[in-house]
Amino acid sequence: MKEIGEKLKETRESMGISIEEAAEDLKLKPSQLENIEAGNREAFKDIFYLKYFIRDYAKYLGLDYEEIVEDFNEFVFDYTSKISLEDIKKANKKNDKKQVKKVTSPYTVEEKENHSLKKFLIVAGIIIIICIAIFIFLMVSKDDEDPSETKGINSKKEVSYGLVVSE
Repeated sequence: MKEIGEKLKETRESMGISIEEAAEDLKLKPSQLENIEAGNREAFKDIFYLKYFIRDYAKYLGLDYEEIVEDFNEFVFDYTSKISLEDIKKANKKNDKKQVKKVTSPYTVEEKENHSLKKFLIVAGIIIIICIAIFIFLMVSKDDEDPSETKGINSKKEVSYGLVVSE
């Protein structure tokens, strides 16, 4: 990894490009380019991102990026092949313990955390629907009333030509 970083640094310096200028052009932080040039793999969380950063940096400098990526892949292979199987098993066990998820089904007694929110929303929805239904019922029943009852006119009276006639 250090050899790749040194090659990139030498090329950049021979072209007279500053770290800041290269970082701005590549939309990376100057510290990221410094870590690449120093061969500091640990500064990157994801080795795949590091690979693409190196590839883009090599393209930017006009180097044969495929060759640089090939060298990086060899570095990764050499690095990972030195990890013992016991270390890999230990790491897998740690990850398995951290990622234990409870499996629930609709038939289990244990409820998920968001069930209470779902229940609240269902109850609120039902209450809103009932309120709307009552409102509509009141509006319809108000329209169905005899208009003469609301004006104080006897229901047995007839209205003709604007005159009120009693029976």
